[in-house]
Amino acid sequence: MPIEIDISSMSPERFRSVLPQERYAAFERATGEARELLRDRVVWNVNSTALGGGVVELLRPLVAYARGTGVDARWVVIDGTPDFFAITKRIHNHLHGTTGDGLPLDEDARRIYEGVLAENLSELAPRVHAGDVVIVHDPQPAGLIDGLRDAGATVIWRCHIGIDEPNDVARQAWAWLEPYVLAADAFVFSRESFAWDGLDRDRVHVIPPTIDVFSPKNQDLEPDVVRAVLVASGLVIGSGEHPPATFRRRDGTPGRVERRAHLVEDGPLSPSAPIVLQVSRWDMLKDPFGVIRGFAEHVPRATGAHLVYAGPSVEAVADDPEGTEVLRASIALREDLPSEPRSRVHLATLPMQDSEENAVMVNALQRHARVIVQKSLAEGFGLTVAEAMWKARPVVASRVGGIQEQIVHGDSGVLLDNTHDLAAYGAAVTALLEQPEQARRIGERARERVSEHFVSVRSLLDYLEVIRSLVHVPAH
Repeated sequence: MPIEIDISSMSPERFRSVLPQERYAAFERATGEARELLRDRVVWNVNSTALGGGVVELLRPLVAYARGTGVDARWVVIDGTPDFFAITKRIHNHLHGTTGDGLPLDEDARRIYEGVLAENLSELAPRVHAGDVVIVHDPQPAGLIDGLRDAGATVIWRCHIGIDEPNDVARQAWAWLEPYVLAADAFVFSRESFAWDGLDRDRVHVIPPTIDVFSPKNQDLEPDVVRAVLVASGLVIGSGEHPPATFRRRDGTPGRVERRAHLVEDGPLSPSAPIVLQVSRWDMLKDPFGVIRGFAEHVPRATGAHLVYAGPSVEAVADDPEGTEVLRASIALREDLPSEPRSRVHLATLPMQDSEENAVMVNALQRHARVIVQKSLAEGFGLTVAEAMWKARPVVASRVGGIQEQIVHGDSGVLLDNTHDLAAYGAAVTALLEQPEQARRIGERARERVSEHFVSVRSLLDYLEVIRSLVHVPAH
């Protein structure tokens, strides 16, 4: 049964403090138009999970700020079986051009996929009224599109994943999904190059993802609070007195870090040790093996640096059945390393019972890190890059997908042309560790770039433009 996620409204008034006056004035005008355009309509967002991953990071602020402008925005998460999520993970991998579990997208897969979504549609369609707008996110709920249009809704398919140069595997996934996707009134991709061949270009729109700079994951934290969060969560060893590990929740109420991360390590991490950090789901496309091996083999002991690879607790991410297997394999790889550098490699799984507590742990890790890595083999957009850049951290990342939109190579980060060149990855990280002034300048430019291009209000305006092209102001 699909579940509606309770999202409180957040006033976008707070963006006055981070936007130039003229940009904020344009935003106010646009939100006034949105209230009129969407009067008596609901804007639904439908996806497959409320925990973990970039889509969740996008949806929470998007829905909250839309509600804060006076739009009736809602978020529904579909239900699914383990077989369904195994198939949708296979689709996800195929859309990135990889075979994943090696099993086919065949008629048996289609039967399971359609059966689960038919059950979800029977519960969701009666709640959607003629004139409503439904944004269906990614492949998992794409099979709902036709039924939601039959209910009288305007339906937008939002695909957050893709590949710059599609191969036969990706095109096979396109062909498998097309019967569901083509019924949408509009298609939204993160990059122009991700748009599928054969789609009506008049219905294709490009919306780069953005971050909420006021969320627990991105809000400013004082250095003593960063240290307190890391100690309270067990990510670094503590000594002496520390202030409480507190943070501000999205609704403005205080929160406190009380749960501890699970660490696979030879010994606790000193707070004075330079950290190289990657934050990712336990997913082969994030290249955890390459991150670990490249650090172990090519970041010298003389730098004093330690690698922290941090991901969510795998039990909490229902729509990613490969997570447990990837985590186990990453632990095995670490265990096979020589004692040095194994002692400098730490694998962390972060608790997910409280998503905002999890977010502030990530925030503290990113602010504490000396260098942040996103060595993905494929990437839809890579919001962890923008998050790190907002915190003025120098980022070393693969030149894949939407990461290329965020980083200007050599100015606001470092891009790796060959995702499999571990020596180049290690050299880039080492150079930033050994040249702190250059790292500081890159970090400053990174924060400026996020402020200019990747703050949440941009997404609200972009979605409004798409909706405006599809619906009309109701007559009174």
